[in-house]
Parts: sequence; structure tokens; C-alpha cells
Amino acid sequence: MASVSVSSGLNKTLRQHYLSLPQRGLCQVTYVWVDGSGEGLRNKTRTLDREPQGLDDIPEWNFDGSSTLQAKGSNSDMYLNPVCIFRDPFTLDPNKLVLCEVLEHTRLPAETNLRSDCNKVMEKVKEHIPWFGMEQEYTFLGTDGRPYGWPSNGFPAPQGPYYCSVGADCAYGRDIVECHYKACLYAGVKICGTNAEVMPSQWEFQVGPCEGIEMGDHLWMARFLLHRVSEDFGVVASLDPKLMTGNWNGAGCHTNVSTKDMRAEGGLQYIEQAIEKLSTRHAEHIKVYDPHNGQDNMRRLTGLHETSSILDFSAGLANRGASIRIPRQVGQERRGYFEDRRPSANCDPYVVTAAIARTCLLDEEEDEI
Repeated sequence: MASVSVSSGLNKTLRQHYLSLPQRGLCQVTYVWVDGSGEGLRNKTRTLDREPQGLDDIPEWNFDGSSTLQAKGSNSDMYLNPVCIFRDPFTLDPNKLVLCEVLEHTRLPAETNLRSDCNKVMEKVKEHIPWFGMEQEYTFLGTDGRPYGWPSNGFPAPQGPYYCSVGADCAYGRDIVECHYKACLYAGVKICGTNAEVMPSQWEFQVGPCEGIEMGDHLWMARFLLHRVSEDFGVVASLDPKLMTGNWNGAGCHTNVSTKDMRAEGGLQYIEQAIEKLSTRHAEHIKVYDPHNGQDNMRRLTGLHETSSILDFSAGLANRGASIRIPRQVGQERRGYFEDRRPSANCDPYVVTAAIARTCLLDEEEDEI
């Protein structure tokens, strides 16, 4: 059995006593932001004298960017600009979680602030009412880096019985998954489902449908909650796209896309038009579909284990080995959405949704990725 962190063994009953103490009208607000790695999340908490009713009630704050890969020590102050409020499922009402953009000392978007560009794109395409849904795959690890529940000196039985499984011999970590689901619902994250995945100790949750910039906001907060809940259980949630070499599935973040025209009667023609545009920009999309310019997806998109080849663009009806899948129901109803299966599990949802919106919905002079 994989090892768990020492802190997870602390007395949670004792902790509950302190969490239940009254706050005398004060409110804890935890600021959450993406760090300079493009994958990690950071957070810190402050006290406000009343419960915020909106973003205008939450003040800008700052942090040491030299400790988060976002600034040099000689000029390290960075600003946190609140952009989206959620309820706090750990310290409960009236406390809040607030997702923040990172700003330079000039108050311009930091180089690592990829939300800013995405928001500009979503403003340009808002007449199309773009909806996104993202399927976040991830793997539980022990603190020793071994997949949770795997034998310490070997491997579990081959893939086959684990997808959407039930039973102690197949489903590893369900308690964590269910707690994360409830935490998202309480927080107000638009989580819409979850299931065990093909590799043992690998799971997936889905967020959406979300319109425009909301997709990135809600997926990043869902990821924060995943890491935070996993911390309580003493395990690590990994978004590595190909954690285990060999005959094991990788982890993606399949992205479902539709516009008002695609969802309307006869919308299949607009889906096919979007896929045609995507086919001409495959290499550019691959470059931004993981945070390391395609290097992570190179390990995952091999053409095996329900993936397409990173080298080729393909599309198909109900085909999980294609770059773009049109669900069978969409083909039958001739309207709905398409699924881009190329984004990696550790992708930035702001970058992915902005790239798709640019390619599919903007004119050529506006759509450089």
C-alpha cells in the first residue's frame, strides 16, 4: 500500500472543535492563484470584517512572486486581483475561496497570467455563446510517488476491470473522490460528474457546461479543491499525462465544445466546419495543449491507449482514438457538440479554450494562437 503523509494522521475530531467556534461576524477569505510553473496552485488567507457580497468587497492583495517562480527577489511584490468567488467547503460559511489573477507591480497581467488573454478572446466570441465542458483525468499517488493502492514491488492486474468499477479490488480511493465531489458542489463549482478511469487509481471528474471564461475559472478551482481534499487524506493527486510507462492509459483533459449554432437544429454542419478549421492548425494546438510545448503530450498521444497520434489530425464518429470525436448521439440528432481529445491532464484550461475559440470562431487576422 502506498504511504500517506504524516499530517493526515492528525486528530481530525480535535480539529472539528476549533472549526465549530463562532467567528463573531468576521470572515476568512482564501486567495487562490496559479503559480509560475503553470501547473501549481498557491493560496493564503486573510480576515475581512464582514462576509463579502461580491468581488468589489474583496480587496486586492499581494504576495512574494520570487517564491512562486513569478518574479525576481529584487522586485518580488506581485498583486492578486480577485476574479471569481466560491464558498469555502473546509471552513464553511461565511468563509470564501477567491480565485485570483496575478498582476505585475505595474498592475498589468503577469507573464504567467494566461487568464487575461483568454478573457479577451471570449469577449470577442461572446455572440456565439460558446459552452465548454472539460473532463479532468488524474491519478492518486502515495507520498512515495507510487500510484495509490498499487503493490509496492510490483503491478496490479492489467487494465480491464477498473473503468467505472466497484469493489475493493478495483476502485482505489473512492472516499477521496466522493469528498471532492461534495466539496465542489458546496463551493459552487460547476462539477457535473465523476468516474473511475481505465488505469487503477486513476479517476476523472467533469466540469461544465461553462460559458466562455467561466470554464477556466471553475476547472482551476476544482483542481485546487482536489489537491486540498487529497491533502486531508494524505495522498497526492497527480495530473501527469503519462504517469506510468508501458501498457497503462495516460491522463487527458478532453474538452467538449459547442456554440449556439451547433446546439441548434442542423448544428452538425457548424461542428463539421469547426473540425475542418481545427484540422489546419493541428501543430499549433498541440504546442499549447500542455504546459511544456507538446512535450508532455508526446508521451501520451501515441495512437495507443485510446489516444490519437500526436503527429496526425483525425476526426470520427464515436471514435476515442481520434483527435476530435463526434459523440454518436450528436451524429444521430445532427446537432450538439464535439470533443477535442488532445489536451493533456495538466493543460491550462484558459489556453485550451482560447485556442479553440480563436481557431473556430475568429477571422484569420484575429485568430493567431
